[in-house]
Amino acid sequence: MTDVTRPGISGVPPTELQAWLQARSEPAYRARQIHAAVWQSLATTAADAALLPASLRAELEADFRWDTLVDTELHRSDAGLTEKAVHRLTDGAVIESVLMHYPARGARRERHTVCISSQAGCAVGCPFCATGELGFTRDLTTAEILDQVRDAVRRLTAAGQRLTNVVFMGMGEPLLNLDRVLATVDALNDPARLGLGARHITVSTSGVVPGIRELTARGPQFTLAVSIHAARDPLRDVLVPLNRRWPVAEVVAAARDHASATGRRVSYEVTLIGGINDTDRDADELAALLRGDLAHVNLIPMNPVAHTPWAASAPAVVERFASRLRAAGVTTTVRRNRGIEIGAACGQLAAQRAGEPPPAAVARRRARLIAASAAALRGERSAGAAPAATGA
Repeated sequence: MTDVTRPGISGVPPTELQAWLQARSEPAYRARQIHAAVWQSLATTAADAALLPASLRAELEADFRWDTLVDTELHRSDAGLTEKAVHRLTDGAVIESVLMHYPARGARRERHTVCISSQAGCAVGCPFCATGELGFTRDLTTAEILDQVRDAVRRLTAAGQRLTNVVFMGMGEPLLNLDRVLATVDALNDPARLGLGARHITVSTSGVVPGIRELTARGPQFTLAVSIHAARDPLRDVLVPLNRRWPVAEVVAAARDHASATGRRVSYEVTLIGGINDTDRDADELAALLRGDLAHVNLIPMNPVAHTPWAASAPAVVERFASRLRAAGVTTTVRRNRGIEIGAACGQLAAQRAGEPPPAAVARRRARLIAASAAALRGERSAGAAPAATGA
């Protein structure tokens, strides 16, 4: 087999691993030893699985890849508290993950959170997101998603630290790669593998309503995060193009049902853009939409994104927005951007490596966004087609 066709060992379901071992007349306990090598020892080759006999290690090396990340380039900022990893995959695709460290403060214990990608690129095309500039390449396999976590855990283990949280907020739309994302969550939650509590896992979506409904039907207890960004359709059509397929009221209704079914509050993410979605009207509309729900709003000033004619909201504007939400009874947190100088927002370094688009294309994009946002602020709905739901 070639490297491309060999499956990644971290993404092989336990039932398939058991079947592979049975076909070779290996005892069932070998599966536990393999899981230990993958998740406790964090082996990058079968040769590192020292408890296994040499003949079995050779077969495992021949049939599986022990790391689907061919190369990883690290960038650190915030005095080492933010680590951006740029990963190259076997087929040359580039993805990113970010490991964020939060020291203990008061009654809060220290946390170590890794933000991972579920796709190479993204088809949704949110104009304030660097990944949106890249377009969509492909879905990641379960192993390619999990190996981002294993890479972060290796670094934490070397520093005597432990991973506490995983968030699917990197490149791509997780609910358009739903089956593999759920298989990843199973592996992260499985005591025989990573053993991370479901409530320490957050899956984010830009509003794929069928995916939210399927999550609710399956009943996992992890946190659902919705990138909402605007509470009225004309503006959200521009900021989240999937809104033209699943309008904001439908998205919030699905999320509300998920919260009711799981008892877990939904996290709503709002990237605040100066003069676009940060007015008193925007705050009041969001409060009206979420009032009484099991919900928490995170306000995030927009990260600098090349070729976008917008800038982040001023700190005073962000605080005013937060105050109006809180006054309406909506729990709200203002998030601080981290790793700006290393391009830690999702897709920024990958977009840089993709090269600069022609100046004429940049000018057209900026003009289109200026015109579209102006029309949205006048209350006009976007006439464009919604992005293709590539993984639905």
